[in-house]
Amino acid sequence: MKTRKTIAVAFIVLSVILGVVFYLKIDYPENFVGYFKKSYYGQFGPLAICVELLVAAIYLFMGHEKCNFALALFAFTALSDILFNLTGIFISGVPNYAMVLFFVCAMVSLWIAFSNVFNLGRITLAWAITSFILGNAIEFYFNYF
Repeated sequence: MKTRKTIAVAFIVLSVILGVVFYLKIDYPENFVGYFKKSYYGQFGPLAICVELLVAAIYLFMGHEKCNFALALFAFTALSDILFNLTGIFISGVPNYAMVLFFVCAMVSLWIAFSNVFNLGRITLAWAITSFILGNAIEFYFNYF
C-alpha cells in the first residue's frame, strides 16, 4: 500500500508540474476566428496527457477499481504520442524532456495495469483494447484532425 501511494503521489506531482508548464505555453488567439483553427486546439494535446496521468494517479492513490484502465489509457496515449513523433507521422507539442518523463511513467503504468501488482482488479482484454483505441483517438484528435 505504501508503494502504491508513493507512485501515485509521484505521478500526481509530475502531472501537476507538467500541466502548469504546458498550460502557461498555450497561446490564445487575438480574434474570434482563431479559436476554431487546428493550431489552437493542437496546443492542448500535452495538457490532455497530463490530465490523463492526473486522473490515473488519483485512482491509483484511492485504490479505485478503474485504476488499471486509466493507467493503460494514459500509457497508450503517451506512447502513441512518442511513437508518432519519432516516426514522423506528426510533430508532437510535447517537449523532449516531457517525452522522456512520460515514457518512464507509461512503462510503470503499463506494468501496474497489466500485472495487477496492487490487486485492484485485473484489466480485461476488452478494456485493454478500448484503452488502446481511445489513447490513439486522443492523439489523432490533437495532432492530426
